[in-house]
Amino acid sequence: MKPKLELNHVLIAFNFLLNFVSIDGAKTHHVTCGSIVKLLNSDYGSRLHSHDVKYGSGSGQQSVTGIEIQEDVGSHWSIKAPTGKFCNRGEAIKCGDTIRLEHLTTKKNLHSHMFSSPLSGEQEVSCYGVDGLGDTGDHWEVVCSSDSWLRDSPVRFRHIDTGVYLGLSGRSFGRPISGQMEVVGFNNPQHGSRWTTAEGLFVVPQEKETEYAHTEL
Repeated sequence: MKPKLELNHVLIAFNFLLNFVSIDGAKTHHVTCGSIVKLLNSDYGSRLHSHDVKYGSGSGQQSVTGIEIQEDVGSHWSIKAPTGKFCNRGEAIKCGDTIRLEHLTTKKNLHSHMFSSPLSGEQEVSCYGVDGLGDTGDHWEVVCSSDSWLRDSPVRFRHIDTGVYLGLSGRSFGRPISGQMEVVGFNNPQHGSRWTTAEGLFVVPQEKETEYAHTEL
């Protein structure tokens, strides 16, 4: 049990750091590879979240939800290259790039597949894999209108394997995750499928070195 307790202490300290450290955002205009972010749904005001709670139906994999709580450590996601590929830390993510979003706490990847979601019957979104290793069901295209993914601009995430768009259905769960919203895959880029980076730790390249830029929660 000791290693788990130590991990929890690290995550609590990390979240505390993000709460109280802030800088001028001029150097962090772009979202970059290696950054750790919280993703805010622009239509519902909830953050993309996961936890060690499995779906009771569908795939039975780790559930993904939307929560309004700003400070929860379960809402941190690390931006990575597709499976088997690499991106340079601090490199700007371009519109049209394919990425993985690894859940920082459980080391599983944001995932989708041909299962129905439990509340709305849309496509299920889950977390899958072990220590960041998964499959092509973890791949998402960044859909945006400029050259690169900008921190303050809404984007959409299109699932490569099935073509659905990551979103919130507007429905909420009961126990054991009461009040948390259902995350789904939509067939079309509709209401509930826009996301922005609300907070995070952004990797910024600077003269061949990498520095970290924090934004307050």
